Amino acid sequence: MTELLSWIAVYPEIILLGMACCITLLDLGVKSRQRTLTYVLTLLTLGVVAALQAMYASSGATLYSVSNMVISDPMGNWLKCFATIAVMVTLVYGRPYAADRDMLRGGEMFTLSMFALLGMFVMISGNNFLIIYMGLELLTLSSYALVALRRDNGTATEAAMKYFVLGAMASGFLLYGMSMMYGATGSLDINTVLQSINSGRVNHDVLVFGLVFIVAGLAFKLGVVPFHMWIPDVYQGAPTAVTLLIGGAPKLAAFAIVIRLLVEGMLPLAIDWQQMLMLLAIGSLLVGNLAALMQTNLKRMLAFSTISQMGFVLLGLMSGVVNGNTLSTANAYSSSMFYVVTYVLTTLASFGVILLMARDGFESEEITDFAGLNQRSPLYAAIMAICMFSLAGIPPMVGFYAKLSVLQALVASGQTLHIGLAIFAVMMSLIGAFYYLRLVKLMYFDEPITASTVSAPTDVRVVLTINGALVLILGLVPGGLMSLCAQAIVQMLGS
Repeated sequence: MTELLSWIAVYPEIILLGMACCITLLDLGVKSRQRTLTYVLTLLTLGVVAALQAMYASSGATLYSVSNMVISDPMGNWLKCFATIAVMVTLVYGRPYAADRDMLRGGEMFTLSMFALLGMFVMISGNNFLIIYMGLELLTLSSYALVALRRDNGTATEAAMKYFVLGAMASGFLLYGMSMMYGATGSLDINTVLQSINSGRVNHDVLVFGLVFIVAGLAFKLGVVPFHMWIPDVYQGAPTAVTLLIGGAPKLAAFAIVIRLLVEGMLPLAIDWQQMLMLLAIGSLLVGNLAALMQTNLKRMLAFSTISQMGFVLLGLMSGVVNGNTLSTANAYSSSMFYVVTYVLTTLASFGVILLMARDGFESEEITDFAGLNQRSPLYAAIMAICMFSLAGIPPMVGFYAKLSVLQALVASGQTLHIGLAIFAVMMSLIGAFYYLRLVKLMYFDEPITASTVSAPTDVRVVLTINGALVLILGLVPGGLMSLCAQAIVQMLGS
């Protein structure tokens, strides 16, 4: 019975891996330019996996598998469910774009996306340093290949090279930090590492030394200052469909490994890593917002916006432990989880509109390309405006409640420093509102540069409309998603 439960915990991963291999082989016989069979099978697989993850998460059970190296808990299962849905939406948005640019000569876009998602699953479920690292490598190696998918495009190839070189350096940081932790505690198991640190018998200086490298590696994966160098170049250089794949679902996996490593494995060192996260958050909010002001390319602007948004996520993570007291941890970490989930939802819709605007041979990624969009397509202009309002934190969009929950977690700590950080974050958000609202002004008050209307396949139009509506609806009734995040974090902390 115990053996059966052990395998049940990894059924979604087994299904995803098996179907990814099968679809890769079946695609060899597909002749359609749109890769219809591959596309349909991929979406069906992801739909089944997402439903299975939601079922696991709703049960509230925490299961261990593979000699306790893998954990299946509500927080991880909800994050995997949301990541799967994000990849599904990305493929729906990206398929017409990829077909127009001859990126579907093979089914690599679909199969590599599935392997990247499997890497996210392994990262999210990892209860061992090496398992987390294996998941991270599977995700990043798939991402490098996806960025270079347009083989005849020099910009995409250059972006892939930059991503590969900097990604390898960040992986080295993370692996070196893990090796230091292993040397200090004698174990790669996260729970055992926590017990060793709690025992007080491990040299604190060695732990902090390893912690610095781990935080540096995590900071790269989140894309925060000063490890943000790859974000603008990769976002701009990669095909837009791949940009969305990199900028969406992987943020959920990055949040998960921060929780697994820093909270579940090194909570007694919170006083050390919270200070590091605070500096990263301040830098990200400052550099992200100020640099975004000067961008004329929309993808680069959203790249710097991502950096500032991740700064907010870090503010939530760094406010959990106050003077050694862990009473605020559930509130703080659930606010960060809510923030990252809503950010991914908004990113999907905003890049979905950018993908729609792109035409065969024309990348609609300059801010001026959106001038007068309301006159050409009121629906898509409205969806983009909702996304920009949400990212700026304007009520009643969901982004407002995401920012409010993080600021509330900071202020609730009662620390003067945290209250000061909350004020600083509000000031940076006011600066950020300018470049978001600038796009809205262009769409609604400037003359269009072309008279052509924006058309989309039915599946894209339906999904994009639902996506944009959710950004508004979850802002009007945020309680359900907030409660889900809070419950998942409480169950994670209690397991």
